[in-house]
Amino acid sequence: MKKVLMKGNEAIAEGALTAGCIAFFGYPITPSSEIAEYMARKFPLLGGTFVQAESELAAISMVYGGASTGFRVMTATSGPGISLKSEGISFLAEAELPCLIVNISRGGPGLGGIQPAQSDYWQATRGGGHGDFQIIVLAPSSVQEMLDFAMEAFDLADKYRIPVMVMAEGTLGQMMEPVIPREKVTQFIGKPWAINGCKDRKPNIVNTLHLSPEFLEERNHVLGDKYKVIKANEQRAETYWTEDADLVVVAFGLMSRIVKKAVMEVRKRGHKVGLIRPITLWPFPVEHIKKAAETAKMFLSVEISMGQMVDDVRLAVNGKAPVEFYGRIGMIPSPEEIADQIIKLAEREGF
Repeated sequence: MKKVLMKGNEAIAEGALTAGCIAFFGYPITPSSEIAEYMARKFPLLGGTFVQAESELAAISMVYGGASTGFRVMTATSGPGISLKSEGISFLAEAELPCLIVNISRGGPGLGGIQPAQSDYWQATRGGGHGDFQIIVLAPSSVQEMLDFAMEAFDLADKYRIPVMVMAEGTLGQMMEPVIPREKVTQFIGKPWAINGCKDRKPNIVNTLHLSPEFLEERNHVLGDKYKVIKANEQRAETYWTEDADLVVVAFGLMSRIVKKAVMEVRKRGHKVGLIRPITLWPFPVEHIKKAAETAKMFLSVEISMGQMVDDVRLAVNGKAPVEFYGRIGMIPSPEEIADQIIKLAEREGF
């Protein structure tokens, strides 16, 4: 297929449509609003359903209802919207309802601003709501991956019966790059749990209220076992020059592209530096970092935040090497700025 120039937000919407999404429920908020606008234009032509709800709370409740039918449905918002949707996300996770949740992140806390940020990392990777639950979180680094990860998110959601989030910086949502369209998905796995009229079977019930403490504990064990399987099978990361690296930089999303250029420059100056780009923020790619920690002398977490992913890097390194942090908020550091930080650390440590 020929490449098409698309904005990141448009690409993620097109990826969802290509994956067979039939309904979008949302409430506009910058810098994600183009996703809703794209769906509002496309769905009337495709026979799908677009609803601008009266609030984020209403939108996520509509996602719950739509996902209960077994069809592929989604919502999109930004950090403050995810906060408002957090109760509904917890309900979706307990009911094991697959869906796509998109967070085009803005700076915070509070209203913050629409400048680039990755400071929703804790919000996304620590469940996003109350109770013992997790959701899969994918972090694209290009407009092409915005499209591809939307499709992958629906596949993972159906495979594990779990909400999946695609989280990208506002800058990535707004920037334009050429993308290769994908073939439309026409075959889907069976969903015997779905609510669809039950003409020839007993009724299915989608419920998250468990008054019996024994049954509540049992449900949490069921979910916990599923999360263990996901951790074992779905850790994903891109590694770059980590085999002989003395210093390994960890960065995700748009930041990883800038770090990769910085790593290339520092390599030219004679320092052995590598990059690990987490693709799944949950499950965090612990195994990739553990492998690098067998030989690396230091790690550096680079983020567009005040330092959130660095906690997971330290846990994965498990004391085998020191872990440093460098971050900006609302502004994307240049490759030269990152290269300077890497060289300072390398010279300080003598490698």
